[in-house]
Amino acid sequence: MDIVLRAALAYLFILFITRVIGRRELSSLQPFDLILLVVLGDLIQQGVTQSDYSVTGLLLAGGTIAVLQAGISLLNFHSKRLRPLLEGEPIVIVQDGQVIEKNLNRERLTLSEIQEEARLSQIASLEDVRWAVLETNGKISFIPK
Repeated sequence: MDIVLRAALAYLFILFITRVIGRRELSSLQPFDLILLVVLGDLIQQGVTQSDYSVTGLLLAGGTIAVLQAGISLLNFHSKRLRPLLEGEPIVIVQDGQVIEKNLNRERLTLSEIQEEARLSQIASLEDVRWAVLETNGKISFIPK
């Protein structure tokens, strides 16, 4: 039972960390970020299993995380009230060619990052954008004028 509780706590911790980090950072992982995730995974595993290398411990920890993920997915699907908390909401960052600074600051985005994404979407200038929306997956969607 101890492993199940530790796995549940680790899952909630990871869920919290990914929400705090922000959607933009998660969509653009650098090599160092990948290494950090691997190390973090190992540290969490040690905290969950406490050197229990048995198959039963593996099944309990893995099963607990899988059940929690399925439960969160079902909550997200069935509960409109919890969806913004669990998944986040899209955020408008450009409206009619004007950058919304408050939303940029909230998501820790720079103007140059938005301009780069616009260029990658074949948009020469933000003045040509009716809406730019930071989606819940960290990508930016552009709707031209």
